Amino acid sequence: MTPPTPSAAAPLEVTDDSIVASPPPSTHKGSESRSPGRLAWTRFKRDRTGVISAYIVIFFFVVAIAAPLIAKLYGKDPYTTYASQRPDLLNAFSYPAGPNGGMSSEFWFGIEPQLGRDVFTFLLYAIRNSLGIAVAASLLTMFFGIVIGVTAGYLGGKTDYLVGRVIDILLSFPSTLFFIAFMPVVYSFFVADDDNIPTGLRAASLIIVLSFFGWATIARLLRGQVLGLRVREFVEAAKVTGASPRRIVFKELLPNLWTPIIIQFTLLLPAYVTAEAGLSFLGVGMIDPTPDWGVMIARGAQFYTEDFTFMLFPGLSMVIFVLAFNLLGDSVRDALDPKSKR
Repeated sequence: MTPPTPSAAAPLEVTDDSIVASPPPSTHKGSESRSPGRLAWTRFKRDRTGVISAYIVIFFFVVAIAAPLIAKLYGKDPYTTYASQRPDLLNAFSYPAGPNGGMSSEFWFGIEPQLGRDVFTFLLYAIRNSLGIAVAASLLTMFFGIVIGVTAGYLGGKTDYLVGRVIDILLSFPSTLFFIAFMPVVYSFFVADDDNIPTGLRAASLIIVLSFFGWATIARLLRGQVLGLRVREFVEAAKVTGASPRRIVFKELLPNLWTPIIIQFTLLLPAYVTAEAGLSFLGVGMIDPTPDWGVMIARGAQFYTEDFTFMLFPGLSMVIFVLAFNLLGDSVRDALDPKSKR
């Protein structure tokens, strides 16, 4: 009788006593032991749209940070009216004498109508100022939203009720209208009506107003998350062991809130970029001659019928940044969501 053939998956091992089937080699690759952060990073790297968007966003921030250095190497600044030094740059109607808005090897993006400022350096500093205000407002908004939302959700009771009503009131305001209405009010706290408003005060006021009307949405979201987390077993176990409220918040609750916090930040920053540009376009934010996306678009809107170039570069750059950041936010959300199938 022919003995049975050993299985390829379980090779036989001959010993002194008997024939014992050796266990198959392990196919475990260690993927199960990776942290959620590494798994999210792996999923993000597979998303080509997210990676390209991240590079574009990084490029804009590098340009914003290095704007003074780039302008120095370029040899021009955003404030000098080059047409006053060289009248031949503008024609008789105060428009660039050269084609395409005066674009040349000397002025890469052309010059501004009437004043003759260099568009390239003006755009560099516009990106720097607009992104600086939007990032500062986003960080301040997230800080207050996290603190107030987590506190209300964890304490509950009257504190939660009071915070909930304040959030409801703020969310009922038409934000754009109140942005426009509150900017002069904020200015009046620091300077008289007939005084010139310093650029720093305008930037600080924009950050304050955007943050004041923006934290409520973040706080409401995190409040709801904390209300669900505070009755979970791991929080109750921490309370039983005598953990302080501070330890419970920082060690138990916040680690479970990073996903919604990151996602909300990726949604908030591009919204603030467009809001800040809109306020500057309407004349209640940054004003000329301070470089700003909204200022450039407002100035370009005056000349677009004769020279579209001055409006093209700020409008196109802002659209590219906002689109890239929104796509990046979608990719981050999908990477942090293990159930995502996109």
